[in-house]
Amino acid sequence: MTESPDPARFAHVTDWVFDLDNTLYPHHSNLFSQIDAKMTAYVAELLTLSREDARKLQKELYLEYGTTLNGLMERHKIDPDDFLEKVHDIDYSWLVPDPVLGTAIRQLPGRKFIFTNGDRGHAERAARQLGILDHFDDIFDIVAAGLTPKPAPQTYEKFANLHAVSGPNSVMFEDLARNLAVPKALGMTTVLVVPHNFEPTFSEIWERDPDNADDVDYVTDDLAGFLSTIVEANA
Repeated sequence: MTESPDPARFAHVTDWVFDLDNTLYPHHSNLFSQIDAKMTAYVAELLTLSREDARKLQKELYLEYGTTLNGLMERHKIDPDDFLEKVHDIDYSWLVPDPVLGTAIRQLPGRKFIFTNGDRGHAERAARQLGILDHFDDIFDIVAAGLTPKPAPQTYEKFANLHAVSGPNSVMFEDLARNLAVPKALGMTTVLVVPHNFEPTFSEIWERDPDNADDVDYVTDDLAGFLSTIVEANA
C-alpha cells in the first residue's frame, strides 16, 4: 500500500511532523484500544451509565467535538488533567521497538516533532517504548494546544507559530485524512499512514473522511520504509 515518495517532493523539507497514535506506532499494535476502553470506563463512571451507553456517548462526543475530552469539558466541565492521567494509564509493552523507524527518523535532515491530541506523558512513554523518543526535537500535545484538538485550524497555527514552522518546508504524517486538511492548506506535504495491508478496519477509517482525499499527497502502510526511501535518496 506504500506509494513510493518522490525524493524531489521532500528534498526541501526542514521540518518533519508526526502524529502519534496509529502513526508512529502501527495500527495493528492495537495500543489505542486500551485508551479507548479507558475512556469508555471514565464516561460510564462519571455519568453512571452502562458500558454500552457510555461507549455510544463517547463516540458522539468524539464526532461532535473532535476528542472525547473536549466533549466532556464542554458538556460536563471535567478536570482535563484527571481525564488524561486515567485514560493513559495503559500497558506500553504492547508496542514493539522499531530500530528501522528510529534510524530513519534520526537520519532525516532537519527538525522532527510529535504533534498529538494526546498528552506529553503518553507521547513520551510510547516513543520511548518504540526506541525513537530521543530523535525528536519537541512534542506538541493537547495541553500545548490549549486543549483544542486537531483538526482545529488554530491548533496547527499555534504549533507553527511556536516552532516557526513554514508550511512549504514541512511535511505532516497522520492516520486521519481530515487532520491533513489544514496542513495541506498551509502548504505542507501530507502523508496518510494507513493500517498494514488493508486490515479489516481500514475501510471504516477511510470512509470516515470521504471528503479529504484531495488533502492527501501520499499514502503508506509502512512508515519506516517510506522514510528510509527518502533518507536513501538524500544520502
